[in-house]
Amino acid sequence: MTSSQEGAVAPGAAARSSEPTGHGPQPHHRLALVVIATAQLMVMLDLTIVNIALPSMQRELHFSATNLTWVVDAYVLVFGGLLLLGGRLGDLFGRRRMFAVGIAAFAGASLAGGLATDQAWLIAARAIQGIGAAIASPTALSLIVTTFEEGAPRNRAMGVYAGMSAAGGALGLLLGGILVDVASWRWVLFVNVPIAIAVLVLTPMSLHAGRAPSGRSHRLDVPGALSISAGMALLVYGLVSAPTNGWSSPRTDLAFAAAALLLAVFVAIERSSKEPLIPLGFLRNRNRAAGFGVMLLLGAAMLSLIFFLTQFLQDILHYSPILAGVAYLPIPISVATTSVVVSRLVRRYGVRRFLVVGPVLVAAGLLWVSGVNETSSYAQVFGPLVLVGLGMGLSFVPLTLNAVASVEGHQSGLASALLNTSQQLGGSLGLATLVTVAATATRDQLQHAVTGLRAAGTSLTTPRLHALGVAASVHGYQMAFRWGAAGVAIAFVIAVALLRSPTSGRVGPPGEPASPAEPASPAEPATFHEPVSLTPHAADAWA
Repeated sequence: MTSSQEGAVAPGAAARSSEPTGHGPQPHHRLALVVIATAQLMVMLDLTIVNIALPSMQRELHFSATNLTWVVDAYVLVFGGLLLLGGRLGDLFGRRRMFAVGIAAFAGASLAGGLATDQAWLIAARAIQGIGAAIASPTALSLIVTTFEEGAPRNRAMGVYAGMSAAGGALGLLLGGILVDVASWRWVLFVNVPIAIAVLVLTPMSLHAGRAPSGRSHRLDVPGALSISAGMALLVYGLVSAPTNGWSSPRTDLAFAAAALLLAVFVAIERSSKEPLIPLGFLRNRNRAAGFGVMLLLGAAMLSLIFFLTQFLQDILHYSPILAGVAYLPIPISVATTSVVVSRLVRRYGVRRFLVVGPVLVAAGLLWVSGVNETSSYAQVFGPLVLVGLGMGLSFVPLTLNAVASVEGHQSGLASALLNTSQQLGGSLGLATLVTVAATATRDQLQHAVTGLRAAGTSLTTPRLHALGVAASVHGYQMAFRWGAAGVAIAFVIAVALLRSPTSGRVGPPGEPASPAEPASPAEPATFHEPVSLTPHAADAWA
């Protein structure tokens, strides 16, 4: 799922370099798995639990419709932008140590966010949460690789890890609704603190300290990580602020110019660095680049769907937070069920068929849900959610296989990390873009309606203005869903036009060549045999 999957490249080597292993089960293994899985549950919980609380946060802290996106984007941007760096920190300075640092940062930021009294405070806390998650999540997966022996023990551990990832996404929606209903939105952040304290107490008891393999360079591409994160943040800021400040305003122009400059600086840094964060040549592979593009667009669709639909359910249909959380259950159920089936069929049929059909179903679901209005029933939401879940489930395992296929053994961790980074940054950029679309459509619709009533001589009473505002908001949501469907349609075009063999063909069992023209590298059998690079994406990417 993250850069920590570098350990998946040569699992036996990673384990030998970091931990002593034997052929029998170690007594601390069960506790270690509980600690690691609980940490992953907490990180994944936070991706969805906050979405249910957004309407309550907006009312109490007086967020505008556009600024509200920063509650989500501040976390997702920093998380996605620093994932590769976070995994590298664990490799260089000790996985257990950095795991504890990440969990502690996440807990402290959660406590601070729950105490927030203004927008800037909350957004800053969410960004620090993203830093903690970017360190803890990749090191958690590396700790599984270094703690559990290759084969059945590691397979079982990865199954538990993937299950916690899936449970975190679903539980976040349900638990968020309960906490907001029973207590307040602040508890969707406070809930992380006792979980993190328990993890920190148990970490030294259950996990070996380990040490980085000797002879490794201690170079960190901090300038690259900071330039890409800052550039993406400024790009998102420009998109989000444009409806308010105007597309031609100096502030908007400055944000876009600074974003372009920082992204250019990032490319220059990566070209000149001896140990770049993202080797640019790695993206020249046609299949791999296409897969990252598809994941970016699917990530944009998923995060935006949850963001807008949560507000529609609570603000327009007047669902309670807990009922809104329950309403999302068709997505995780569909994703989990479909992913299990696809993981068995993809070896026979290859990834291309699934990556063509999956985006079509997601786009169809978004178009379907764009037909909702103020009088819609849940039946008009349930069907689209099932369709989107099926499409996502068809896509996640093939996307991960496509990312790690035909790469050198030592690069499979980078491939998986870039796939996850594509999902996170795509979600952030997509949400910013669609919030701009929704805000612009809402404003134009409201102005047009008010102008029409004034021209007709109709009095603008408070109830009438409220009704116009509701209708305009719904129109904004509809446009966001339609533009989201258009983005996923582009993912379909990318899959059809760019995905080719060997990953579009059958993925052979361990030890067989991926294609006649390109034999698997010696490390690839472990990549395809072990679920290290497969199950986490299939379980958690829907969130």
